[in-house]
Amino acid sequence: MKLSPSSHIDNFARENLPEEKLQPTYNLKDFKYPETLNVGFELTNAMVEKGFGDNIALIGNGRRRTYKELTDWTNRLAWALVDNYNVKPGNRVLIRSANNPAMVACWLAATKVGAVVVNTMPLLRKKELSEIIDKAEISHILCDTRLIEEVEDSGKEHSCVKFVIPFDGSANHYSELDKVALEKSIHFEANKTSWDDVALLGFTSGTTGSPKATMHFHRDLLIIADGYAKEVLKVTETDIFVGSPPLAFTFGLGGLAIFPLRFGAAATLLENASPPNMIEIIEKFKATVCFTAPTAYNMMLAAMDEGADLSSLRAAVSAGETLPAPVYDAWLKKTKKPMLDGIGATEMLHIFISNRFDDHKAGCTGKPVTGYEAKIVDEDMNEVKIGEIGQLAVRGPTGCRYLSDDRQEKYVKNGWNITGDSFSQDEDGYFYFAARNDDMIISSGYNIAGPEVEAALLSHPDVMECAVIGAPDQKRGSIVQAHVVLKTETISNDQLTQDLQNHVKKSIAPYKYPRSIIFTESLPKTQTGKIQRFLLRAQ
Repeated sequence: MKLSPSSHIDNFARENLPEEKLQPTYNLKDFKYPETLNVGFELTNAMVEKGFGDNIALIGNGRRRTYKELTDWTNRLAWALVDNYNVKPGNRVLIRSANNPAMVACWLAATKVGAVVVNTMPLLRKKELSEIIDKAEISHILCDTRLIEEVEDSGKEHSCVKFVIPFDGSANHYSELDKVALEKSIHFEANKTSWDDVALLGFTSGTTGSPKATMHFHRDLLIIADGYAKEVLKVTETDIFVGSPPLAFTFGLGGLAIFPLRFGAAATLLENASPPNMIEIIEKFKATVCFTAPTAYNMMLAAMDEGADLSSLRAAVSAGETLPAPVYDAWLKKTKKPMLDGIGATEMLHIFISNRFDDHKAGCTGKPVTGYEAKIVDEDMNEVKIGEIGQLAVRGPTGCRYLSDDRQEKYVKNGWNITGDSFSQDEDGYFYFAARNDDMIISSGYNIAGPEVEAALLSHPDVMECAVIGAPDQKRGSIVQAHVVLKTETISNDQLTQDLQNHVKKSIAPYKYPRSIIFTESLPKTQTGKIQRFLLRAQ
């Protein structure tokens, strides 16, 4: 498919798209947009023009902001980015923040300017952020002042970084960007980006642990709302969204920003989206749509047994890890409403197979969302028999585009996206998750690459070698389990276990640390020296 003329002055994104022959086949017949399209404009100014100006758009940090207020705020920020920090269309802008209205405003403002945004979460450490900065050649970093430590020297350490700009995520507007923006006009003409200009880079970790950047167009960000959110969730302006996934994840950006803003609804944003905090928000604001992992829904069930009133929830979306049938059954019994299990991928941007309110069953992922088709194939891309487990292949209006990455050829085959999941399909067209194909560990909705944890452990002076696997856990779905061979003179004990865990927490994002460490004299290996992790899983 030939690309439209780009508005980008900085052509880095266009120049690093995969070759057309390496991209998946796209089905856009259900999604019609003008060739000139800017998502930042569509989710703010356009919503005011449609009459939603007085509707509440964002709730967080003690404040409620209407669509008119959000539009004015993002326009001021956009002027600041252009006038004071020289952001050009196509520049990559990294945003570092927890889930709060200021992060959404910064994302929308940078998008209006025509920048390519990279959202990152607070848990990432300097090493991980540096890899992202280098891969995407980040020119500007917008960072919540409370999280500035890990990036404040980036301008000195990375030649591509021109500005590190602090903003106030707490709603007080006391930081540099906020003060500059307050002096700007509330009127800003959004950059006339093309519908197929890159708007977002979503980073994901593969089995190697090295970061992959998925490239998403302006049209893609609207497609997930006009497809899944409209068809499956049936979002209206009266909805109030709540959830736990970070906005840095495409699952969170869709569920807690794009979906509500596309339909004039409201999003409640929690910096600490623990189950107790989500329960409090649901009760306080009568939230109607929730995005979180099965672990949190389990805790909500327990809270309802103790008197919590979550009756306002009409949609409980579960993704990020497999929804256990007992949790589904308990929720349906308690609320008389189904949980909507689904599967998505950063490469695909959001959920592409899902259950529906009127078509759902336990232990089942559902059927493809409007515009998508899926099939189960073997390693040679031949469809397997009904009921047999194979690799999930999917194609539709969105698809995998890795930024300058040889792994593109592995993910896309014959125009189909191979998601890395093992599935089966029944004779009625329903899809059933079996397992991940690779060494990715999914724990409480977080994707954790085992080799990355291994690298952190191996940097400890007492570790000779190690292997990391996902171990089943009733509460989290899976936990990171490390099998560790110590150096000869080292003695294993509880203190060393704790020391290794703390070492990993300091080396990489803390949520990736091994909750279980097993000391062993040797690891099972092939004759060529490759560790046989499947034997560890079988223990």
